[in-house]
Amino acid sequence: MATPWPEVILDAHHHFWDLSAGHYDWLQEAYAPERFILGPYTALCRHYLPRELRADAGPLNLVGSVHVEAERDRAEALAETRWLHAVHAEHGLPSAVVAWVDLLADDAAHALQAQAAWPLVRGVRCKPAIRPQPDGPAPAHSGLDDPRWPAALRRLAAHGLLWDLRVPWWHLEEAAALLVQVPELTVVVEHTGLPWDRSPAGLAAWQRGLQALAALPRVHLKLSELGLKTAPWSREGNVAVLRQALAAFGWARCLFGSNYPVAGLRASYGEIVQTVGEALQDAPPAARAAVFHDNAARVYRVGPGRPVEEGAP
Repeated sequence: MATPWPEVILDAHHHFWDLSAGHYDWLQEAYAPERFILGPYTALCRHYLPRELRADAGPLNLVGSVHVEAERDRAEALAETRWLHAVHAEHGLPSAVVAWVDLLADDAAHALQAQAAWPLVRGVRCKPAIRPQPDGPAPAHSGLDDPRWPAALRRLAAHGLLWDLRVPWWHLEEAAALLVQVPELTVVVEHTGLPWDRSPAGLAAWQRGLQALAALPRVHLKLSELGLKTAPWSREGNVAVLRQALAAFGWARCLFGSNYPVAGLRASYGEIVQTVGEALQDAPPAARAAVFHDNAARVYRVGPGRPVEEGAP
């Protein structure tokens, strides 16, 4: 029997882009499927705007969304935020914005102030440098062991912004060790902690990382992007992973995110929703509303507020 659709959805992770309105090197000139999370991605090299997201969501009641920075040219980070506010003013989406700031840069304080002035900005995604594989060489700088991170994250918290953290499973325990030093910061771990190694040993290591992060009360988890680069979508396998994630964090700290349009390379929007819904079948009735809407509304502060007009602030 198919899992019932959630009554409402606040999608906590997606991307918009208009290739005529900004520069996205990875979509326009530097196509590099060997380095992309899901391999070949020519299907993404087109405009993706609220009408496309709503079409992909189909009959689902998508009432709000969180746009996460889309790797636009880094010199255009503030322009991306300005553009998203214009998109919101016209289409009602996105409801919140996770912007990009180089948190370790000398001008980070100024950049954060500029982004925080925009009314939809709720957080920042600044990806730490990572090892390319679990046993690969450590990054020379900007990795999670970079001594500049604690002060940078305290500065972020002082602006009332959260950190959208994207690292693969082999960095989760290291991330937890860093975040212990900044207990005032709200963090949302993206993409279910990227459990790319589905072997028993790989999943055990991923689970240890999730448990280390879940021990920190201000850390949340996005149930998003379960696609694998070298394997087709498996609802059974992904439901098992989601149930482990829910066991670690509890449904009160998990948020549904589609990661559309990227995740569309592996599964339809409805299939992703059905997979998360199936993982919640044994949870209390309140869990479905919490994961699909309420938790994201709370964490990203989506609700009634001052109107957003083109040209704000």
